[in-house]
Amino acid sequence: MSQLRIRSKVWLEIDGQSFLGGGRYRLLSAIQRNGSINAAARDLGMSYRKVWSQLQAMEEAAPFPLLERRIGGKDGGATHLTPEMLKLMKQFEEVRCKVNAAADRCFFECLGEGKIDADS
Repeated sequence: MSQLRIRSKVWLEIDGQSFLGGGRYRLLSAIQRNGSINAAARDLGMSYRKVWSQLQAMEEAAPFPLLERRIGGKDGGATHLTPEMLKLMKQFEEVRCKVNAAADRCFFECLGEGKIDADS
C-alpha cells in the first residue's frame, strides 16, 4: 500500500522577486553556524561564487543589512547575520511551519490518511 503526502513551498518576495526560500534559508543558517561565507559554501557543497551571487542578490533587494562582516586580521575574519535577518528568519520559519500544518490538516480533511490501495 502506498501513501500520498502533501508538500508545499513557502518563500518571500520583494517587489515580485524571490528573496527568501528554503535554499537561501539553509545558506543563511550555514553562514550563521559557520561564521564564514567560505565555510558555509563548503558545508553546503556549493561554490563560493554561487553563494556570493545569492547573497548579492539578497543584499540588493533587502530593506536592511543581512550580514555583519569582520575583516580578517590577527584573529581572522568572520561573518554573521544581522539581528534583523535573524528575526526575519525566525518569522519565516514560523510561517513555514504554520503553512505546512494547515496543508496537512486540509489534506487529512480531504483525503483522510492518504493511503492508496492499488488492489481496490
